[in-house]
Amino acid sequence: MYNSNLVSLSSGDVIMELNAEAARMASTLGKENVYNYSLGNPSLRPPQSVYDAISAILKEEDQIAVHGYSANAGMPKVRKAVADHINTRFGRNLSQEDIFIVPGSSAGLSMLCKGLSEDEDEFIVIAPFFPEYRAYLAATTAKLVVVDADPVSFYPDCRKIREAITKKTKALIVNTPNNPTGVIYPYEVLKELTDLLKEKEAEYGHPIFLISDEPYREIVYESEDLPYLMDMYDDTIVSYSYSKSLSLAGERIGYLAFSEHLSHKAEIIRAVAGAGRIFGHCCAPTLFQLVIMQCINDLSGVAQYKDNRDLLLKQLDRYGFTYIYPSGAFYILLKSPIADSVQFARHALDQHHLVFVPTDEFGTPGYVRISYCVDPDMIRRSLPAIENLAKDFKLI
Repeated sequence: MYNSNLVSLSSGDVIMELNAEAARMASTLGKENVYNYSLGNPSLRPPQSVYDAISAILKEEDQIAVHGYSANAGMPKVRKAVADHINTRFGRNLSQEDIFIVPGSSAGLSMLCKGLSEDEDEFIVIAPFFPEYRAYLAATTAKLVVVDADPVSFYPDCRKIREAITKKTKALIVNTPNNPTGVIYPYEVLKELTDLLKEKEAEYGHPIFLISDEPYREIVYESEDLPYLMDMYDDTIVSYSYSKSLSLAGERIGYLAFSEHLSHKAEIIRAVAGAGRIFGHCCAPTLFQLVIMQCINDLSGVAQYKDNRDLLLKQLDRYGFTYIYPSGAFYILLKSPIADSVQFARHALDQHHLVFVPTDEFGTPGYVRISYCVDPDMIRRSLPAIENLAKDFKLI
């Protein structure tokens, strides 16, 4: 019997801990007998255009420059390409000066939180939320303020957000499609939210920044009409990653886009650059800056993620589980059949080798996250284990 007592499911970087635990378990039991739904690591290969771009760059570009440092904010021609792409797609009027190329969205968000924050500032996040937001803000003097989403729809609860905003509020972080729920926030909710922020900016006489964390923007199943928050609110900063859209998670490449109407924009961009120096997040990889410039209109196919989702949802329904319906991203928020979701995840891991992530660290106890960006064959092989798990808790 495999014993997984070495890993704690309720503290630290639980996602990476569980992924490492799955690897240790697989070395004992065999990879085919472990069903790892822990990590949001794309299971699709990048589009062919990425490989073609790399080949062309390595043949045609100055090889000293390709493997050297770029400007801190990114290569000017890459920044311009990103700005042009946003302008064409969303009808904006950004310049290259409004784009900061970053080594992954985690780096970008940590730089942004550090650059924006001053003593006693407050950053509002909507639970459930990506737990690394805690780490980004722990490196600042700001305070994290957690506001629960609506418990049924898991949309932002504007009434609760209104109560949470104070004169110390510096920013609100919004993540849609959402990790871990897969929920997409509709236009009507975002309109109510941005109207509230405008009202509070006027009341307190200072900007309240809206940080739109968008690594899953392209992974949308039922509708492609995903609002662009810059269109709704001037003090918006977008954090984007190519980790999911081009399946380049390990290459660490993304950008921050600052609205052309952003308050104190030049000062903020300088502060973000300074934060990058503090954290060592300087100069995103030059090779992959050039790759995204060439592949900026391309996507790694997401049809497989939808097929994975539909297969899992069908079986979860059959086995009597309750979940939040995911319209985007590649996660299912599954309700634990017992109050203690950590205990439930522990049972699934130890007894059935199912690696689910309890969402206590996401700010919403009582659920586990299932990441289905995995090989479809693993899903099919895992179904008997999921069925037996349901039987353990008398769901069927």
